[in-house]
Amino acid sequence: MKNIAVFASGSGSNAENLIRYFNDSAMIRVAVILSNKPDAGVHERAERLGVPSFAFTNVEFNEGALILQKLSEYKTHFIVLAGFLLRISADIIRAYPGRMINIHPSLLPAYGGKGMYGDYVHKAVVAAGETRTGITVHYVNERYDEGAVIFQEDCPVLPLDTADDVAAKVHELEYAYYPRVIEELLSRI
Repeated sequence: MKNIAVFASGSGSNAENLIRYFNDSAMIRVAVILSNKPDAGVHERAERLGVPSFAFTNVEFNEGALILQKLSEYKTHFIVLAGFLLRISADIIRAYPGRMINIHPSLLPAYGGKGMYGDYVHKAVVAAGETRTGITVHYVNERYDEGAVIFQEDCPVLPLDTADDVAAKVHELEYAYYPRVIEELLSRI
C-alpha cells in the first residue's frame, strides 16, 4: 500500500475527490490530510470520510520537523498539494525528492507564481481575454509553480464566460485528471 499525504488550505474538494477515488484501491490510499488552517473545510471532509487530518502553524510548517514527523508516522510515500497556499520548505522537498506534486488551475507558466491561485487565476484569465485555460500538474520545488510540468489539460474559455464559469470547467478537469496522474506516478515508484 502506498500512502499519500494531502496538503490543503481550503475547502478540500480536491482532497475529497482523491480520498473517494482511492478509497477502493488495494495499492494507494490517502493516509492523512495536513493543513495550515485549523478552520479549513478540508478537516470536516476528512473526518466525514474517515481520514485523519491535522493543522499546523506557519512556524511549524517552516521549521519542518513536526511535518516530517507526521509524514513518517503515516508512512507517507507521496505528497499531493491540493489548494495548498504555502511555499514548501527545502527540508520537506529534500525528504521527498520527486515525490511531491501540485495541481495549478492554469496552463503554466501562464498565471502562476505567488498570489496566483483559485479565483485570482480565473479572473486574470478572463480579464486577459484568453481563449484556452486548463490545469497543470507539476513537481514541487522551492519556487511557486516552477517545478517540472508532468501533465496539462486544457479547456475553452468562451467570450461570455465569467471567472465562475472558468472555475467550474477547471474543477472538472482537476477532478477527472489529478487522481489518474497520481495513480500513474505511483505505479512507477
